[in-house]
Amino acid sequence: MTGLVYKSTGSWYTVKSEKGDFIECRMKGKFRMKGIKSTNPIAVGDIVDYELEETSDAVTGTIYNIHERKNYIVRKSVNLSKQIHIIASNIDQVFLLITIDNPPTTTSFIDRFLVTAEAYGIEAILIFNKIDTLNEQTLDDQLYLQHIYTEIGYKCLRISSTENKGVDQLKEMMIGKVSMFSGHSGVGKSTLVNAMEPSLHLKTTVISEQSKQGQHTTTFAEMYDLSFDARIIDTPGIKGFGIVDMEPSEISGYFPEFFKLKDQCKFNNCLHKEEPHCAIKAALEKDEIAWSRYNSYLKILEGDDEHYRTDTYGEDRAASDETRK
Repeated sequence: MTGLVYKSTGSWYTVKSEKGDFIECRMKGKFRMKGIKSTNPIAVGDIVDYELEETSDAVTGTIYNIHERKNYIVRKSVNLSKQIHIIASNIDQVFLLITIDNPPTTTSFIDRFLVTAEAYGIEAILIFNKIDTLNEQTLDDQLYLQHIYTEIGYKCLRISSTENKGVDQLKEMMIGKVSMFSGHSGVGKSTLVNAMEPSLHLKTTVISEQSKQGQHTTTFAEMYDLSFDARIIDTPGIKGFGIVDMEPSEISGYFPEFFKLKDQCKFNNCLHKEEPHCAIKAALEKDEIAWSRYNSYLKILEGDDEHYRTDTYGEDRAASDETRK
C-alpha cells in the first residue's frame, strides 16, 4: 500500500492512505538513504510503501520503501553538526515569514533560507507578516527589504493575519499545491494558518518581550489538508539555518542576481572577494546589488554559522550609505 507521510515524531509516522485513512506506521529496520547522512530517514511529504499489521488493539503499518523525492529541504541537525535534518520533502513552494522587529528577522537568515531553497529547487516566496504592527521606521525597513527582494525576482506578500489583509491572495497561490511555511519562532506562522483555516486551531505563541523571540509551539513538522484544495506543512520555528553541502564555487550560483553577472567576471573561478575585474564587485559599487546580500554571501562562503542570527539590515544600510559617500 502507498501513502503520504503527514507527521513524524521520531519513531512513529502518520501516513495518509490513498483511501484517505490515517495509519500510524513504524519504519522497517534501518533505512540507508543514498548519499544522505540524515538524522531522520523519513520526512513529512515522503511518499512511502507500507504493510498493514493488525493487532487486537489497533491497525498499524510498517514502512518498507520511500519513493524518490522530487526535492527536500534540510537544516543541520541540532546536536550532530555533521548530519542534516530533513525538514520536509516533495514541496511545491516554501513561504518564509518575515517580521521586522517582533521578533526581528535578519537579512542573513533570509538569504541563507533563499540559498537553501534555490539549491534544492524549491520556489521561495517571502511573506512580510504582522504589517499592522509596523510604525514609521519599521514600515520603512519593511518596504526597503521588499524592494531588495522584488528587484531580484522573488515574489513578496504583505500580510496581516489579525486584520485579514493579503490572506485571500495567499490562499490563491496555494491552491492545488503543497506549501511549506517557515521562519523564526513567533513570526506568526500558526496565527496565519489559523486565519486561513480557523478549524485547525494550531497553537499560537506569545513573544517574549525580553528576548523579542517567540517560544516554540510547533515541535514536529506536520502536513494539513486545507478546505480550499491546498496542503500545508507547518514546521518548527527555525532559529538557525545552516547551509549544507555546498562547494564555495557553487554558492554564488544560488544568488540569482550574482548568477546573471558571473560570466562577466574576468576569472571563471572568481569567488567575488579580492579578484580583479569582478562583475559582482563592480555591480555592488554601483548599488545594483544590495550590500546586505553581498554580506550574506561572504558569511556563507566563510562558513560563518555563528553570527548570522544577530546581524540586522540597519547595519547593512549604514555600510551601504558609508560606501556611497
